[in-house]
Amino acid sequence: MPETTITPAAVFTEATLRKAQEITADSYLPMWIGPSGEESSGEAVARHLEATVALLDKDGWIRSYNYSKDWSAGADLADDDSMTVKAMVRALLRVVRDESGTGPQRTLSTALRHVGEDGEHGDTDTACVAGHVLDRLIQAHTGSATARATPWSERQHRTHADITALLSAGARFARTYGPSQEAAAA
Repeated sequence: MPETTITPAAVFTEATLRKAQEITADSYLPMWIGPSGEESSGEAVARHLEATVALLDKDGWIRSYNYSKDWSAGADLADDDSMTVKAMVRALLRVVRDESGTGPQRTLSTALRHVGEDGEHGDTDTACVAGHVLDRLIQAHTGSATARATPWSERQHRTHADITALLSAGARFARTYGPSQEAAAA
């Protein structure tokens, strides 16, 4: 029997988007309302998701941060009397940079948040609503009412292509099923 490879984009078909819309319609929680209490348009959420793809393509995607590895590496911060002040400052700056998560690679949730914080392609509301959109897609994909996009993205076998496919499907979903600009402004 020939082995078939399913591309990540093939997973999030139009049928998956329709199923996600059914889940949304059956939900008692408002999907398109952000923390501000205002509605975000489908187009605004789609732009946020597309900007997230661009950010991850530029800086890289990482499944999750490995804090235990980073902390143990930082525990050996030099306290050697023979070190120069310059060497100590360099070592300290390296640890601070590593611990603060300012490396270029981002997780899915970090990238969504950073696009919202940037303010150019989204805001806190669109970041939150985008997360809800992705959750609905993963629920439709897995068939589990409790599934969430962030844990799905952190599975060990997940790839950058999987995350890009999810975000692109989220943008298609938002444009297709989200409220229009006029409805969100009203």
